[in-house]
Amino acid sequence: MLADFSELFDRPVIILAAPRSGSTLLFETLSEARDVWTIGGESHRIIEGVQALNPNSALVDSNRLTEVHASEPIIHFIRSRFARLLRDRDGREYFPHRTIGRLRFVEKTPKNVLRVPFMERVFPNAFYIFLLRDVRANLSSMMEAWRALRWVTYPQLRGWQGPPWSLLLPPGWQELNGRTLEEICAFQWHSANRIVLEDLQKIPRQRWTTVNYQSLLDEPEATIERLCGFAGLAMDERLRNRLQKPLPLSRLTHTRPAVDKWRKNKREIESVLNSLGDIEARLQLIGYQRTN
Repeated sequence: MLADFSELFDRPVIILAAPRSGSTLLFETLSEARDVWTIGGESHRIIEGVQALNPNSALVDSNRLTEVHASEPIIHFIRSRFARLLRDRDGREYFPHRTIGRLRFVEKTPKNVLRVPFMERVFPNAFYIFLLRDVRANLSSMMEAWRALRWVTYPQLRGWQGPPWSLLLPPGWQELNGRTLEEICAFQWHSANRIVLEDLQKIPRQRWTTVNYQSLLDEPEATIERLCGFAGLAMDERLRNRLQKPLPLSRLTHTRPAVDKWRKNKREIESVLNSLGDIEARLQLIGYQRTN
């Protein structure tokens, strides 16, 4: 039995992405790789189950976590909780048997874009995949998520006077009281991408890469093969067969993907695009592309 599970997680793969940018689809696809283990979903309850890391506790005021928050007891607790929930692509649970000494773990939770320094302490040998999506489509999907009330994360957020808070909680959210929905989502998008860009610059380039959501849709086999090569994950016949046809809708799909679906919110989105230009330009330097 590994006392703190520090040797169990061999080069974990952590997907980083702004909310509603397609990370569930990428996660579900990579989870089909041979020898990959996941917790079957997102880790909100694991990380925010620690009182010191939960914004509802008033000990932190956002989802931003750094190395300062990663005490040894917290690291041990989080590794242990992940270990107890691990399962492979066939649903086989790790913990009852514990026959594997080291394994490949894939994790996806959008709030992790605000937690890279923290995750570096929990998993110091991790690989990161930064998923990029056209800002217009991303903002539109975020706005629809708020309206749908399916992604409410903090229903009774202290000091918040707007609709039930949805998606991630970036630093400075208090300034958004009274703002329009498009301004709220633009702030979330800008904060998520700005912070993760700054954090990734401190990590060796060989441990992180980027991928465009549209590439995942248009060229799933080539895209996943590249990502598996980057992370050292196995591409077997079962995964290749899955990639021979259009990828299935992710379990968190709200409405069917379409390149121009964002135009439903065109007026609102265009009113905030100029405020996001600095981050969009920085994203272009590492591979971000608009779809058209």
